[in-house]
Amino acid sequence: MEYRIRYYSLEVQENVMALPATVQARYINLTRRMAEFGPNLGLPHTDAFGGGLFELRLKGAEGIARVFFCTLVDKDIVMLHCFVKKSQKTPAKELNIARNRLQEIKA
Repeated sequence: MEYRIRYYSLEVQENVMALPATVQARYINLTRRMAEFGPNLGLPHTDAFGGGLFELRLKGAEGIARVFFCTLVDKDIVMLHCFVKKSQKTPAKELNIARNRLQEIKA
């Protein structure tokens, strides 16, 4: 059974689709692989943040972006938050948004 890609909200989906062209192409390629093989693509594509939170690591000619996601029992992959990365470290604000949304999904 294949996994399904879902979005926390329409805003998250719109933010993903507004990524720069090469970063968006990478997102599409990796999410197709996730749908077929599951969410754990391993580094450098996916990484775990603990507590059921994961990140999809996107890199393209225009820059770097991250999409936080979680998985649900019925083979759903839920994209929680998307942002363009501008520094080496993941900003606490972006991580907190993803963690709060993860808690809402779990509740």
